[in-house]
Amino acid sequence: MTATLTAPISYETLHLETSGPVTGRPVLLLHGWGSSAALMRPIAEALANTYRIYNIDMPGHGASPAPPQGMGVPEHAALVHDFLTNEIGQPVTLIGHSNGGRIGLHMASQPAYNHHFNRLVLISPSGITPKRGWKYHVRRTTATVLKAPFQILPRALREFGLDWLRHSLVWKLLGSSDYRQLQGTMRETFVQTVNFHVNEAVRAIEIPTLLFWGDQDTAISKYQMDYLDRLIPDAGLVTLKGAGHYGYLDAPDVFEAATRHFLEHA
Repeated sequence: MTATLTAPISYETLHLETSGPVTGRPVLLLHGWGSSAALMRPIAEALANTYRIYNIDMPGHGASPAPPQGMGVPEHAALVHDFLTNEIGQPVTLIGHSNGGRIGLHMASQPAYNHHFNRLVLISPSGITPKRGWKYHVRRTTATVLKAPFQILPRALREFGLDWLRHSLVWKLLGSSDYRQLQGTMRETFVQTVNFHVNEAVRAIEIPTLLFWGDQDTAISKYQMDYLDRLIPDAGLVTLKGAGHYGYLDAPDVFEAATRHFLEHA
């Protein structure tokens, strides 16, 4: 699945940090939702003596402006594609954390984008449908019931009513804490992003892939990581003992050693 950017946003508006030798093999860092390039700097600092590092703030994160309209994963992928095509022009290693990993999984599985990458290093990547508990199903059923009366209205009234519902206190309480903290186009971007899954698409990923997961991670489960390890043909999983969702920060020495070995020998 590819996308054409309809919002007036360009990769040139994104905050970019570069480091490392200009002639070094290129490495692209993509942070997770609610994070920023600043939290990916420890990776850049660890690898910049060898590799050319490109560390981006995605739209609405860090120092990059929010998009003028909601963006989903396909639109983020198109933005990254434009950056890689115009600024790097050769295959890169992608190091993606959480939602950055989701974007990487999507791009590496698509014929229109997979030529951009020669390796993936993914830390607790999202994008695999989690096993849902009863609370999720209660919230989903409640949301469906709340929307039902508006579905029978004429289109103009329906859109007005649904917009009112989405801004109501009840609707906000149904959302996650991340959703409740967001406003404007970033709220719509969040909804589009977290509901984008790559379960079957990852079978098409052909490049070597190194997966990291902290055994104290409460955002991404072992089930989701094992799924990726099983379905990506050339994948390996490293479990970081005592680490959480930001495993590369919690176990930096293990992360750096394993990543360097992977980049130099895969």
